[in-house]
Amino acid sequence: MTFSLQWIATGSLLHIFCFILVCLYCLRHRKHPSSTILWMFITWSFPILGAILFVVFGVDRVTPRGKHKRQHNESLLYARNNTAADVLPLAYWRASKELQPDVQKQDVNVINRSMDTLVSDFPFLSGNHITPLIGGNEAFPAMLQAIREAEHHIHFQCFIIRNDQIARTFFDALAERARQGISVRVLFDRFGSTHAILSCFFNRYRNTPNFEIQGWTQVNLLKRRLQINLRNHRKLLVVDGKIGFFGGINLDQINLPGKAREAHRDYHFCATGPVVQQLQYAFLQDWYFMTNESPEKLLQDQFFPEYERTGDTPARLILSGPAADEHAIEDLFFMLTSMAKEQLLLVTPYFVPSPALIAALRAAALRGVDVHLILPEKNNHFYAGWAAKAFFTELLQSGVRIFLRHPPFIHAKAMIVDAATVTVGTANWDLRSLRLNYETNLLAYDESLSDQLKQHILEDESHSNEIHLAGWEARPQWHRLLENACALLSPIL
Repeated sequence: MTFSLQWIATGSLLHIFCFILVCLYCLRHRKHPSSTILWMFITWSFPILGAILFVVFGVDRVTPRGKHKRQHNESLLYARNNTAADVLPLAYWRASKELQPDVQKQDVNVINRSMDTLVSDFPFLSGNHITPLIGGNEAFPAMLQAIREAEHHIHFQCFIIRNDQIARTFFDALAERARQGISVRVLFDRFGSTHAILSCFFNRYRNTPNFEIQGWTQVNLLKRRLQINLRNHRKLLVVDGKIGFFGGINLDQINLPGKAREAHRDYHFCATGPVVQQLQYAFLQDWYFMTNESPEKLLQDQFFPEYERTGDTPARLILSGPAADEHAIEDLFFMLTSMAKEQLLLVTPYFVPSPALIAALRAAALRGVDVHLILPEKNNHFYAGWAAKAFFTELLQSGVRIFLRHPPFIHAKAMIVDAATVTVGTANWDLRSLRLNYETNLLAYDESLSDQLKQHILEDESHSNEIHLAGWEARPQWHRLLENACALLSPIL
């Protein structure tokens, strides 16, 4: 009996000690109040286990690893700025007056001045052509064609890579080009691509000459890093520095129709023009972070060929993640919502936004903006779908129109403000994308691109059920309980 009491006393002291450490950490690092309270509750309610969960998932905002990433970005920038002038892509962009867009809309210029401060390495440039590619049926053939026509290099980055037919088709094509002397680099997120790792998918390609494969991870027990919650959600392909692809589509068979199912609905984009060099530089920043490959090798002029004007679309990349650009995309979403005057169309698969973004959406609707929010009717993540519904009442009361798209699951991320301002890419409207993940979005100002994308969004809207306030408030009580319970997890989703 005495022995048992000693173990209980020791365990209780350890539990209290862990709880105090978690509280001190949260207070020292000024986490969001709701996140702080939630982690305190979890740590106290689940002895030892709660503290372990906090170490794995809670210590994840501006961490030493995030600072490490920032240092790598600055190191690459320093190397670039101290290299011969003919391989300084950003210096070349800024020096070229013909690339400076002539945008008369004051609100767009205000946003771009703000973005100049947040993501100064990626300026607003004209001369681009952006083509929407809807679903894997359009995106995969275009990407494979670019890969098979590569003449110098291929840089491919993806969050989810499965061990399935479409992944094998892509990697076989990449390996074939590598054997022909084309330099191929592939960067994948180790968490998102767990299936491919466990099935040893990448092993069959690792000995291919000219083919380098690198997994992104921020977990290294030997270096005391356990940031499993920080993931690289970017998806891009750059071929020869002249053509780029980006958007929401992962390398997954689910993006193509099968015998008994429809393909996921998603938006991807093909880019040509100066913005491709921004995609290139974004990839090289992440590659340098994971590999420490020589900046002189990564900044060679073949990766940044002289630009070609291929269209009239002014555009820039907006990168965010736990580094210097941590809140860039959240700030972008807030400013775009705040500047809307006539219409705002928003498509996202995961909707668990910050209080500021909820307030911005409500304010836009209250001042008369026609706000449409398109979400999946059936979410592929149970908790995320129910957490999103916790916000519906206050949005509907403000005049926001909410549409739930029928299956198949819609994984697209897009936002159109008024007639011409567009942002598309990888970022969802949830706290994970806005605070934790490394994300890439494109900001563009083009009525033609806006019109094309609007047609696809309205098509998705036509395959949706609109939620009305009266019917929504009549939903069962247990729905409300489940919604609010899932919403409590929003700080750590």
